[in-house]
Amino acid sequence: MVDGDFIARRILLTNDDGIDAPGLAILVEIAATLAPEIWVVAPERDQSGTSHALSLHDPLRVVQRGERRYGVTGTPGDCVVMGVSHLMADQPPDLILSGVNRGANLGMETVFSGTVGAAMTGLLLGIPSIALSQLFTRDQPVRWETARALAPSVIRAMSRLDWARDACLNINFPDRPPALAGGPVLTSQGAGLLGGAAITARTDPRNGAYHWLSLTRSSTTDDEGTETEAVLSGKVSVTPLRFERTDQGVLARMRAAQARV
Repeated sequence: MVDGDFIARRILLTNDDGIDAPGLAILVEIAATLAPEIWVVAPERDQSGTSHALSLHDPLRVVQRGERRYGVTGTPGDCVVMGVSHLMADQPPDLILSGVNRGANLGMETVFSGTVGAAMTGLLLGIPSIALSQLFTRDQPVRWETARALAPSVIRAMSRLDWARDACLNINFPDRPPALAGGPVLTSQGAGLLGGAAITARTDPRNGAYHWLSLTRSSTTDDEGTETEAVLSGKVSVTPLRFERTDQGVLARMRAAQARV
């Protein structure tokens, strides 16, 4: 951390929507209020749904798009490793921000999210990392102004709390104008709105079959205290996430059943 208005010396930015995505442009504006030096290392194309994937069997190519701005032919996780371990190896970032994602990342959906996956990769590398996402309503403009207006103060507030050694943060902004948004509130992950996955089969003009995979979502609210409940009620949610996902209740139940055999 540094003195003055900044909270970091240098910040690495990435996303999963691609280097030309509007949410990344918003994130650059946000980061400029937090650090004097900003690096962008983001996928050359949309990598939504790639989770924590790393490209272990394909080479990565880096395209310089400007000063401290690079596109990578890989996943968000690849971009974080490329930035931290190669492009910024001499002076690693103090903070990694991933997003701003077009759409919320809530509950079980965080497992599939490339936005969250990038932050988890930052956690793996020992750097404080935050994923940021903006909820929106289908067929309506995305309220980028909400994330732009609120993220700097939320990130500053979170920087004063003790989390960076053990978790990354998942921040979701509600589909409300900035003046009508509440929070931030600290939340648990919860189940979210992900209902499952489906396949749509189609036939191309050459009579060949092809398939689209899509996620299905529910319209129910989650339990009180979860990020979904908070965001749908108009608040900014902040959830600490970690790699450990053991279900302690199920583990105890299985051990008890095993002991009875």
